[in-house]
Order: sequence, then structure tokens, then C-alpha cells
Amino acid sequence: MSTVTTTTGRIHSWDLSTGVDGPGTRFVLFVNGCPLRCLYCANPDTWHMRDGREATVDEVMAEIDKYREFITTAGGGVTITGGEPLLQPAFTASVLRRCKEAGLHTAVDTSGLLGARATDELLADTDLVLLDIKAFEIATYRTLTGGELAPTLSFATRLDRLGIPVWIRYVLVPGWTDDPEAVDGLARFVAGLGNVDRVDVLPFHKLGASKYEALDIPFPLRDNPVPEPALTERVREQFREHGLVTY
Repeated sequence: MSTVTTTTGRIHSWDLSTGVDGPGTRFVLFVNGCPLRCLYCANPDTWHMRDGREATVDEVMAEIDKYREFITTAGGGVTITGGEPLLQPAFTASVLRRCKEAGLHTAVDTSGLLGARATDELLADTDLVLLDIKAFEIATYRTLTGGELAPTLSFATRLDRLGIPVWIRYVLVPGWTDDPEAVDGLARFVAGLGNVDRVDVLPFHKLGASKYEALDIPFPLRDNPVPEPALTERVREQFREHGLVTY
């Protein structure tokens, strides 16, 4: 019997997805609260803890259990995303522990900024980390996200040391994250890690624009172009040139 059933967190929603949130069909739990303010963020409605609803681990697990057979048969599992899951480390750790007790594959989608809050116990219950590296130039990272790059790189090396599988996620934003030299530098860094299974180059999109309108806040990259297919392929090829499996 688990001892963490009374732990509560602030959550936004949950959904089912295939392909982009880890292997197979996933139950994806969106938690509230994020320390970054990425200019391209598609989920501004998850920024603040206060905007989420309180839920217990038992409630979350009851919802997961409805889909357990389906996601297991489809080779999937549970992914905790947000927001930033490591802003609520006790809640995230409790959900991961219960999922492992249930025999479910687990994944955490994180910027790595708060990687120091992830205990070794939390990571031991994590089968996969989806690590979002937003940019590889320090100044660009700071302007694009409002945060610092160093904690993410430190977390990446810690995950490598612990042997925890990682998928790198890199959002391609024309004029921001498409500089060939910066992409090459990131590719070299990632290729130096021994635990990266793949790199996902994700083209910037504006699907979250309506959320900004609903919240009455400006969407900073409303007028920024989305990447052309040729640019996306060029960046993917740069990662492949370093021996990385890239999509």
C-alpha cells in the first residue's frame, strides 16, 4: 500500500496523446505553475499555480486507471508535463511512484531549470525525461525564456550520469533558435551525452494564440514566422550529422 495518497497538487487538465509525449499512447497530466515565460509558450493558462485546481494523487490515479489497459496495450504510459512538473516535486514524485507501483511507463517533460529539485528517488521512478532545451546561446536563452541555461545543462549531465533515458526537445523558432552555429553547438553537447535516445525538432506554431486572447495578454511572437519545411529539415540534419536520431 502506498503511503503518498494524500499528497495534493495543482493541475490544469489531462489528455491522451500519441507520439510526441513519449513512446506509445500516453496519459498526459498537465500541472500548473512554471518559472519560465517562453515567448512561444502554447500554454499560458498553465503559468500560475493559482489557476489550477487542487487534486490528490488518488484522484489522478483513479483517472489514469480508466485508461490503464488501453495505454499499456498501446505501448504507452503516463507523462507529467505542464507547466513545469518540478515546480511541484512532491506531487510529481508521488504520482510517479504510484505509476511505477502500477507497472506503468513514466515520463517527465521538463525545462530542466528546476532539475535540482528532482530527488534521486523521483528520478528512479522516471523511465524517460523529455528535456526541453530552449536555446544554446546564453543571451538568447535568457531573452527567449526569462531563465538561465546553465541549470538545464547541469541537469542533462546528471541524467546522463544516472543513465536515465532522455528525449531532447528543441523548438525551432525562426530568428531565435535557427542560428547554424548555435544549433551545431547544441548538437555537439547532446552527442556527448550517452543517454539521449532521440532529438525532436519541433517547429514553432501559433496554436496557443487564442489562449493569450482569452487571458487578455499579448502573444509576443504573434508576428514571428513559422519555420519553412526546408529550415526544419536543415536543423534536423545538423543533429543527424552528429550521430543523433532526430525527428
